[in-house]
Amino acid sequence: MAAGTTADSGRRVIAVLVCVQLAASLGYYAVMAHLVAHLRDDVGLLAGTISLALGLRIAVQYALFLPFGPLIDQIGPRRAGMLACALRAIAFGLLGVVDGPGTLLATAMLLAIGGALFHPSAQSMLAGLPSQSRSRGFGAYVVTGQIAAVAGPPVGLALLGGGFAFLAAASAAVWAVAALLFGLLRQVAGPTGRAGLGMLLSGVADVARDRPFLRFAAVTAPSTLLISQVVTVVPLSVADAGQATLFFCAVAVAAAGVQPFVARDGRGGHSWVLRVGLLCAGFSYLLLAAFPFAADWRMAALMTAAVLNGLGTGLLQPASFQMVVRCAPEGRVGSYNGLVHFMSGMVAFAGGLVVGQLFDQGAVTAALVGLAAVGTVSAAAHRHPRGPQQEQTVVQLTASRG
Repeated sequence: MAAGTTADSGRRVIAVLVCVQLAASLGYYAVMAHLVAHLRDDVGLLAGTISLALGLRIAVQYALFLPFGPLIDQIGPRRAGMLACALRAIAFGLLGVVDGPGTLLATAMLLAIGGALFHPSAQSMLAGLPSQSRSRGFGAYVVTGQIAAVAGPPVGLALLGGGFAFLAAASAAVWAVAALLFGLLRQVAGPTGRAGLGMLLSGVADVARDRPFLRFAAVTAPSTLLISQVVTVVPLSVADAGQATLFFCAVAVAAAGVQPFVARDGRGGHSWVLRVGLLCAGFSYLLLAAFPFAADWRMAALMTAAVLNGLGTGLLQPASFQMVVRCAPEGRVGSYNGLVHFMSGMVAFAGGLVVGQLFDQGAVTAALVGLAAVGTVSAAAHRHPRGPQQEQTVVQLTASRG
């Protein structure tokens, strides 16, 4: 295939996936920002019931990453992405008619299945692009997600004027559009060999036998915990809703703003990028721990913490993605991606429970300092899974192709 044709194809894939990300993320954040209030005030569910159902959704989604990685390799990321969006379209539509714990739990499980397929499918499609296109494409994908995270809640608030059922139906519609957009992509062939359950087990076994990569996944597993816990700890630590909103906007801006730097010359594949991301995310919690004691410079501490957490997010996501792409054998990106998501998700779920308990017991500073320590230890223990010599070879090859 000619270089120009390859470049055009890469731009088309990136454009489609950016549109998919925008539609899906807007649909997600528009509803999720207002879901708990609807379930509590309109449906009349207890807070404990809501927390249990939504917590189980997260746990099941993380658990499914491991078997769904090989499934994406087997059926192809295009089909898997279409299935993911279709399932989430159904799930978000059903959220508008939830009338009790049973229907909420069933809908949460549909959300979990769709979520476990969605991002790995998009990332597997991006992984098939040439190196420079892949870096730029993933950067654009991350930026679009951050924009949607900021724009989604106010869009949802505007649509909420027609009632929550209307908002849920609108979200279902944009997820259906995302499914159609996925269908515009070219099908990527999966690995040859056994199909069915044997193929899924083989994919899990292959990545489990890769001890260096297994160690990498375990050492960097706290990344999702460090990225996600701000959603819980900031509203609990910062009483002012306006300050909390400003914090999350600054996180999104910093995460999006660092993407051109990470994408240039394949920097995302360097081990130091992941280390710096872990340190930035971890240090942000130290500043949050100092926030109550910073009488005259609280806003400065809060905004610095937001920028650090945003930089951590913006560095960790592409660095992890690039590491998976460079380490996975041909046709196994989904399996390797699934392992990373599974392990980081389990750590995030367990770590979130611990942080919640510490906050309930009043040990807020201990929880925040503990998160900072986790990020520091993870950064110190991280090593490239293929060794320094192989890492340098990969970097030189990437630079020469760029």
